[in-house]
Amino acid sequence: MPDASIGIFDSGVGGLTVARAIIDQLPHESITYVADTARQPYGPRRIAEVRAYALEVMDHLVEHDVKMLVIACNSASAAVLRDARERYDVPVVEVIQPATRRAVRATRNGRVGVIATRATIDSMAYHDAFTAAPDVRLTGVAAPRLVEYVERGETMSDELIEVVRDYLAPVRAAGCDTLILGCTHYPLLTGAISYVAGDGVTLVSSAEETAKDVYRILHDRDLAAGSEATPRHRFRATGDSLLFARLGRRFLGPEIDAVEVAPVGGTSFNGRSAVPVSGPRSGGSAASSATREDTGSERGVQRDEGRRQA
Repeated sequence: MPDASIGIFDSGVGGLTVARAIIDQLPHESITYVADTARQPYGPRRIAEVRAYALEVMDHLVEHDVKMLVIACNSASAAVLRDARERYDVPVVEVIQPATRRAVRATRNGRVGVIATRATIDSMAYHDAFTAAPDVRLTGVAAPRLVEYVERGETMSDELIEVVRDYLAPVRAAGCDTLILGCTHYPLLTGAISYVAGDGVTLVSSAEETAKDVYRILHDRDLAAGSEATPRHRFRATGDSLLFARLGRRFLGPEIDAVEVAPVGGTSFNGRSAVPVSGPRSGGSAASSATREDTGSERGVQRDEGRRQA
């Protein structure tokens, strides 16, 4: 079991920020990363749909003998965490609680903002997570268009800056001194977001904190690979593997030397057929169409409320 890989998944390249942190903190561990690029973005989809897709991808990973599952997607974490922990007999790590803990420690004035996909904001997952910190005032804004910029590799443009400025307007108006990047794609736009937010705002990414959770669980459950283990990283995409490889190498680095087609969802790419997978759910035993939403309605899903006593 310690020699098995860590299974990580996201709808696209955003989860590579989490993968990067895990590789850096646990250099002897192998990872198997699945990007559900054929069905991205998850953010505009209904929670039930995100749940179904996420479970399908995790079933695929568990069938390939991973020793842990990392849901490197805020939308999927909000939709499926409880189900996943009941469904699989391997540890499941998510990204919302780690980011929340870090933000509570970072804020100086008790005002925290979170930008995320519509699915994450509508789920109230971050608002629920902050019930343990009743003195924190949370402002949530749906910012789905940012995923599109990441997935096409656009990290600097005047248009991007204006889109970020629009999304951050409610956060700045609320006087937030801490901003959670509530989608694992968003750290790849740190430059633009920091430029608009200003030096006085601390940006919180879940990647480093999530990797710390992975480290702790592997250690406590005797699942860590030995110090002499040679890591082997595998990357799979349900959509265009060539596009994912190009973007992935840019955002992660040389660890991505090849990308396989993941047989999930009954889709066919690069001349290879992908068929639905079913089977045991225990570990250790054996180019996208992006839905763009109106910017005005995106900003409409904004909440600024005092936290209630947990």
